[in-house]
Amino acid sequence: MANADRPSGLVPTQYLNGAPWTGGGRVYCIPSTDTNAYAIGDPVASAGSADAAGIPTVTLATAGTGNPVRGAIVSAGGSVFGGVLADPTNLNTTVIPATKTHAYYVLVVDDPNVIFEIQEVTGGTAFTATEVGLNANLVAGTNNGFVSGWEVNNSGDAVTATLQLRLLQLAPRRDNAFGEHAKWWVLINNHELRIGQVGL
Repeated sequence: MANADRPSGLVPTQYLNGAPWTGGGRVYCIPSTDTNAYAIGDPVASAGSADAAGIPTVTLATAGTGNPVRGAIVSAGGSVFGGVLADPTNLNTTVIPATKTHAYYVLVVDDPNVIFEIQEVTGGTAFTATEVGLNANLVAGTNNGFVSGWEVNNSGDAVTATLQLRLLQLAPRRDNAFGEHAKWWVLINNHELRIGQVGL
Protein backbone atom coordinates (compact mmCIF):
# COMPACT_ATOMS: atom_id res chain seq x y z
CA MET A 1 0.00 0.00 0.00
CA ALA A 2 1.29 3.47 -0.88
CA ASN A 3 2.30 5.85 1.90
CA ALA A 4 -0.30 8.51 2.70
CA ASP A 5 0.60 12.03 1.61
CA ARG A 6 0.21 13.90 4.91
CA PRO A 7 3.01 16.42 5.48
CA SER A 8 3.02 17.89 8.98
CA GLY A 9 6.46 19.42 9.38
CA LEU A 10 8.68 18.36 12.26
CA VAL A 11 6.76 16.31 14.84
CA PRO A 12 8.64 15.43 18.06
CA THR A 13 8.54 11.73 18.94
CA GLN A 14 11.20 10.91 21.54
CA TYR A 15 14.61 11.81 22.91
CA LEU A 16 17.85 10.42 21.55
CA ASN A 17 18.21 8.24 24.66
CA GLY A 18 14.91 6.50 23.87
CA ALA A 19 12.76 8.31 26.42
CA PRO A 20 9.41 9.53 25.06
CA TRP A 21 9.00 13.23 24.35
CA THR A 22 6.77 14.57 27.11
CA GLY A 23 5.61 17.89 25.64
CA GLY A 24 8.41 20.14 26.87
CA GLY A 25 9.60 23.20 24.98
CA ARG A 26 10.61 26.81 25.37
CA VAL A 27 8.56 29.95 24.77
CA TYR A 28 9.58 32.25 21.92
CA CYS A 29 8.09 35.43 20.47
CA ILE A 30 7.16 36.06 16.84
CA PRO A 31 7.04 39.87 16.61
CA SER A 32 4.22 41.75 14.90
CA THR A 33 6.68 42.98 12.26
CA ASP A 34 7.33 39.43 11.04
CA THR A 35 5.80 38.74 7.60
CA ASN A 36 5.73 34.92 7.59
CA ALA A 37 2.77 32.65 8.27
CA TYR A 38 3.34 29.82 10.80
CA ALA A 39 1.76 26.52 11.75
CA ILE A 40 2.42 23.69 14.19
CA GLY A 41 5.44 21.74 12.93
CA ASP A 42 7.17 24.65 11.20
CA PRO A 43 10.91 24.96 11.84
CA VAL A 44 12.14 28.28 13.20
CA ALA A 45 15.45 30.07 13.61
CA SER A 46 16.54 32.73 16.08
CA ALA A 47 15.77 36.29 15.00
CA GLY A 48 18.45 37.84 17.19
CA SER A 49 16.28 39.96 19.47
CA ALA A 50 13.67 39.75 22.24
CA ASP A 51 10.36 41.28 23.27
CA ALA A 52 9.94 43.80 26.10
CA ALA A 53 9.90 40.97 28.65
CA GLY A 54 13.10 39.45 27.30
CA ILE A 55 11.47 36.51 25.51
CA PRO A 56 13.70 35.66 22.49
CA THR A 57 12.30 36.22 19.02
CA VAL A 58 12.25 33.66 16.22
CA THR A 59 11.48 33.69 12.53
CA LEU A 60 10.67 31.01 9.98
CA ALA A 61 13.71 28.86 9.20
CA THR A 62 15.24 28.88 5.72
CA ALA A 63 15.46 25.55 3.92
CA GLY A 64 18.86 24.58 2.56
CA THR A 65 22.47 23.80 3.36
CA GLY A 66 24.14 26.09 5.86
CA ASN A 67 20.91 27.43 7.38
CA PRO A 68 20.72 26.47 11.08
CA VAL A 69 17.45 25.62 12.83
CA ARG A 70 16.49 26.44 16.42
CA GLY A 71 13.62 23.98 16.69
CA ALA A 72 10.02 23.33 15.68
CA ILE A 73 6.76 24.92 16.81
CA VAL A 74 4.54 22.57 18.81
CA SER A 75 1.98 25.03 20.17
CA ALA A 76 0.84 28.62 19.84
CA GLY A 77 -1.36 30.68 22.09
CA GLY A 78 -2.04 33.94 23.81
CA SER A 79 -2.08 34.11 27.59
CA VAL A 80 -1.02 30.48 27.88
CA PHE A 81 2.47 31.17 26.57
CA GLY A 82 2.71 34.95 26.51
CA GLY A 83 2.61 35.88 30.16
CA VAL A 84 1.51 39.39 31.06
CA LEU A 85 2.11 40.69 27.52
CA ALA A 86 -0.18 38.15 25.87
CA ASP A 87 -3.31 38.89 23.90
CA PRO A 88 -6.17 37.02 25.65
CA THR A 89 -8.11 36.81 22.35
CA ASN A 90 -5.35 34.59 20.94
CA LEU A 91 -6.08 31.39 22.87
CA ASN A 92 -6.85 28.84 20.16
CA THR A 93 -4.38 29.72 17.46
CA THR A 94 -3.56 26.98 14.98
CA VAL A 95 -2.08 29.10 12.18
CA ILE A 96 -0.33 32.43 12.74
CA PRO A 97 -1.04 34.80 9.82
CA ALA A 98 1.59 36.52 7.72
CA THR A 99 0.05 39.91 8.54
CA LYS A 100 0.04 40.41 12.29
CA THR A 101 -1.54 43.04 14.51
CA HIS A 102 0.36 41.88 17.59
CA ALA A 103 3.15 39.56 18.65
CA TYR A 104 2.51 35.83 18.90
CA TYR A 105 4.03 33.45 21.44
CA VAL A 106 4.91 29.91 20.46
CA LEU A 107 6.22 26.85 22.25
CA VAL A 108 9.28 25.54 20.41
CA VAL A 109 11.02 22.21 20.92
CA ASP A 110 14.61 23.45 20.83
CA ASP A 111 16.39 20.55 22.53
CA PRO A 112 18.98 19.23 20.02
CA ASN A 113 18.47 15.71 21.38
CA VAL A 114 14.82 15.42 20.32
CA ILE A 115 13.98 13.06 17.45
CA PHE A 116 11.34 14.34 15.03
CA GLU A 117 9.17 12.59 12.47
CA ILE A 118 8.91 14.23 9.04
CA GLN A 119 7.51 13.21 5.67
CA GLU A 120 9.68 12.73 2.59
CA VAL A 121 8.95 15.21 -0.20
CA THR A 122 6.79 14.28 -3.18
CA GLY A 123 8.74 13.31 -6.32
CA GLY A 124 12.47 12.95 -6.73
CA THR A 125 14.20 9.68 -5.95
CA ALA A 126 12.81 8.13 -2.79
CA PHE A 127 15.22 7.36 0.03
CA THR A 128 16.24 3.75 0.54
CA ALA A 129 17.95 1.92 3.39
CA THR A 130 21.33 3.17 2.14
CA GLU A 131 20.38 6.76 3.06
CA VAL A 132 20.10 5.97 6.77
CA GLY A 133 22.85 7.92 8.53
CA LEU A 134 23.18 10.58 5.83
CA ASN A 135 22.20 14.22 6.21
CA ALA A 136 19.48 15.98 4.21
CA ASN A 137 17.81 19.37 3.97
CA LEU A 138 14.34 20.63 4.69
CA VAL A 139 11.88 21.69 1.98
CA ALA A 140 9.51 24.57 2.74
CA GLY A 141 5.80 23.90 2.35
CA THR A 142 2.53 25.76 2.87
CA ASN A 143 0.41 24.76 5.85
CA ASN A 144 -3.02 23.18 5.29
CA GLY A 145 -4.76 25.51 7.71
CA PHE A 146 -3.81 23.41 10.71
CA VAL A 147 -0.29 21.95 10.47
CA SER A 148 2.97 22.58 8.64
CA GLY A 149 3.65 21.59 5.04
CA TRP A 150 7.44 21.31 5.48
CA GLU A 151 9.11 18.04 4.41
CA VAL A 152 12.54 16.44 4.08
CA ASN A 153 14.23 16.77 0.70
CA ASN A 154 15.21 13.47 -0.95
CA SER A 155 17.57 15.28 -3.32
CA GLY A 156 21.08 16.31 -2.28
CA ASP A 157 21.46 14.06 0.76
CA ALA A 158 25.12 13.63 1.66
CA VAL A 159 27.59 13.42 4.54
CA THR A 160 27.94 17.23 4.62
CA ALA A 161 27.81 18.52 8.20
CA THR A 162 25.92 21.72 7.30
CA LEU A 163 22.86 19.88 5.93
CA GLN A 164 19.89 20.44 8.21
CA LEU A 165 18.68 16.97 9.22
CA ARG A 166 20.23 13.58 10.09
CA LEU A 167 18.25 10.60 8.75
CA LEU A 168 18.09 8.19 11.70
CA GLN A 169 15.62 5.61 10.42
CA LEU A 170 12.35 5.00 8.69
CA ALA A 171 9.56 5.77 11.16
CA PRO A 172 8.61 2.38 12.69
CA ARG A 173 4.92 2.23 11.84
CA ARG A 174 2.89 -0.42 10.07
CA ASP A 175 1.49 2.16 7.62
CA ASN A 176 4.95 3.36 6.56
CA ALA A 177 7.46 1.96 4.04
CA PHE A 178 10.32 3.10 1.85
CA GLY A 179 9.01 5.11 -1.09
CA GLU A 180 7.23 8.34 -1.91
CA HIS A 181 5.83 10.14 1.15
CA ALA A 182 7.72 7.88 3.59
CA LYS A 183 7.89 9.17 7.16
CA TRP A 184 11.39 9.46 8.66
CA TRP A 185 12.82 9.90 12.13
CA VAL A 186 15.43 12.66 12.09
CA LEU A 187 17.54 14.85 14.31
CA ILE A 188 18.06 18.53 13.55
CA ASN A 189 21.71 18.26 12.52
CA ASN A 190 22.46 21.90 11.74
CA HIS A 191 21.10 23.04 15.10
CA GLU A 192 21.77 26.42 16.66
CA LEU A 193 22.67 24.74 19.95
CA ARG A 194 24.92 21.99 18.57
CA ILE A 195 27.62 21.72 15.91
CA GLY A 196 26.46 19.79 12.84
CA GLN A 197 27.88 16.29 12.45
CA VAL A 198 29.22 14.66 9.31
CA GLY A 199 26.87 11.96 8.02
CA LEU A 200 27.73 8.29 7.80
